[in-house]
Amino acid sequence: MDTLPQNTSRREFLRQSALLAGATLLPSHSFGNIHIAKQTSVIVIGAGFAGLAAAHALRQQNVTVTVLESRNRIGGRVFSHVIDPRENLTVELGAEWVGNSHERVRALCDEFRIPLLNNQFDTHLIYRNQYSKANEWDFSDNWKPKFKTLLEGYRTLSDQQKIDLDRIDWWRYLVNNGCGGKDLIFRELLDSTDFGESIRHVSALIALSTFAESSEKNEMDLKMEGGNARLAQKFAKKIGQENILIGHTVKRIEQKGKVLVTCENGKTFEADKLICALPTFAIKNIQWEPGLPDEKMNALNELQYARINKNAILFKNRFWKDESFDLITDQTPHYFYHATKNQKSQKGVLISYTIGEKAELIANQNDEWRKGMLAQTLSPYFPKAKKLIESQANYYWGTDKISQGAYAMYGINQWHTIRPALQKAFLHTSFAGEHLADWQGFMEGAVVTGELAAAEIIAV
Repeated sequence: MDTLPQNTSRREFLRQSALLAGATLLPSHSFGNIHIAKQTSVIVIGAGFAGLAAAHALRQQNVTVTVLESRNRIGGRVFSHVIDPRENLTVELGAEWVGNSHERVRALCDEFRIPLLNNQFDTHLIYRNQYSKANEWDFSDNWKPKFKTLLEGYRTLSDQQKIDLDRIDWWRYLVNNGCGGKDLIFRELLDSTDFGESIRHVSALIALSTFAESSEKNEMDLKMEGGNARLAQKFAKKIGQENILIGHTVKRIEQKGKVLVTCENGKTFEADKLICALPTFAIKNIQWEPGLPDEKMNALNELQYARINKNAILFKNRFWKDESFDLITDQTPHYFYHATKNQKSQKGVLISYTIGEKAELIANQNDEWRKGMLAQTLSPYFPKAKKLIESQANYYWGTDKISQGAYAMYGINQWHTIRPALQKAFLHTSFAGEHLADWQGFMEGAVVTGELAAAEIIAV
């Protein structure tokens, strides 16, 4: 898989990738003449959205596909959870949002008749024990035009300037460009929710390009009605349930004339080609014969994943009285958002979304401790909050046995170095996953890279 040309925007890459849809899987301007090898068989490792999208694209071209999934469910880091079966209230403990610019996911939802509902929020703030409603707080009049100029300037950066920008962190870049005081604190609180760690660890190139090219709400625009797992189920139906084997953890991959895959349960599978749609931690746990190149192994070791904890709290009523409610705080819970927007019920769910060390702290406590923490933050402004708690559901991606994190986070000087190494095919194997996408942490990136891996295999 070739590295994205540096003068191509992320959004343009996604727009072009949308052409991979439908019966004409491969755009002729990108791949030339198409020849489908009738006897080609492919093993896809991983039934997350990258693997499912790859398998779906291959099946559209009548390629024989077997999908091997370690978990006892499909969807990977898409993890829809029914927190109240009687009220049919569903929350996302994994990947959540569909952005306005996410053309492939939006097209697939249209194809599979999955309604997309507005899921934008108006952000409230708790800062230094003061509560400000949405539209009652903002960045300073001095910083706002500066930031706008920085975003507009991104589009005129040369390739060398982008490489230079990748060598510093986002916090340093903001400081160097006149961001300080409350403005810097607010950027830290808001931006760390996007990248999953402190902005002192995030490449300035990644951050600036993300904000310059994403939608006004940073792609937090839409949500699938009934849960994101619906798309996984639709994929599975098209692929064929009989072609997706859950509970099959891959132990060994041998690549000679063909590909031989051995699972921990002793079962073996053979095919002409392989698509590995796993996060980097899981890739490393496989014994590869021959071994992966040093360049790829080093990249697998270097890439970090965001530590995210999602604590879903079911309340007896929606005391926040605003369907578009979200709340950024400078306290331990960090960020709250209304997770049951557009779901009819008197009850409602707020998710406390925490990153980094905060996430690990909260994940290690019990529900009673979390209740106390929530009360400490919310009760001064929402006095009934703790008494209205009915139940909780918590998932910490930092200790997920497969990914060991929520999504990939490219640090300083990694975008132009380790990303190309991770993208490269190896013998009969192509790679896919949100860590290879132009935007990390979204279902869109997983789908696009899965479809591109399928295109790699069936294009001659």
